[in-house]
Amino acid sequence: MKAAIVVFPGSNRERDAVAALEAASGTKPYLVWHRDTELPKVDLIVVPGGFSYGDYLRSGAMAAHSPIMREVKARADQGVRVLGICNGFQIITEAGLLPGALMRNGGLKFICRVQHLRVENTDSPFTAKYAKGQVVRYPIAHGDGNYWTDAETVKRLDGEGQVAFRYIADETRADPRGNPNGSVSDIAGIFNAKRTVLGLMPHPEDAVEALHGNTDGKPMFEGLVEALS
Repeated sequence: MKAAIVVFPGSNRERDAVAALEAASGTKPYLVWHRDTELPKVDLIVVPGGFSYGDYLRSGAMAAHSPIMREVKARADQGVRVLGICNGFQIITEAGLLPGALMRNGGLKFICRVQHLRVENTDSPFTAKYAKGQVVRYPIAHGDGNYWTDAETVKRLDGEGQVAFRYIADETRADPRGNPNGSVSDIAGIFNAKRTVLGLMPHPEDAVEALHGNTDGKPMFEGLVEALS
């Protein structure tokens, strides 16, 4: 599997994505600068986390108009898989690849912790290595992760299997902070209609190393390699 990671001024998780993809595939991904206008021929495009343009206007809004995003959108239209993580979720949503918007966290504070999630749909290469309903733990680190869309769109996302992950409390239900940011319907990540694009706020690329105490993100990258190689 060949992958490219788009880097913006303010990206800070691109190296984590490189490590996760290289460990899963044995192949180092391309790093593509946001001002480039072409992408190499790849099977997967990753838009990583960080603070593109310092989040000065609205998270992801400026990056969504970077030159490379025209090519990302064109490749997505051709069926190339696109993974947007955290700020990457904000960017691809602002670019129109996914519905809705990411707003300030409900508590108006930056949140950084390990979060429990429930896998809602496994009919995609991003989630095929998980079991439906499986509880996983991914780190989160965001101030603008409050996913919002209208009620009709939420109903459509649910009905068409486009909700990928939801925030939940831990398995014992001892942690009341199931939804960390106020996202509508506890949504943590969504697919496009064809399930070829995934955007999520939590960081699977930071849950792939046993020495870090958590490997719940490895199946995502292993599944992508298995499906796209």
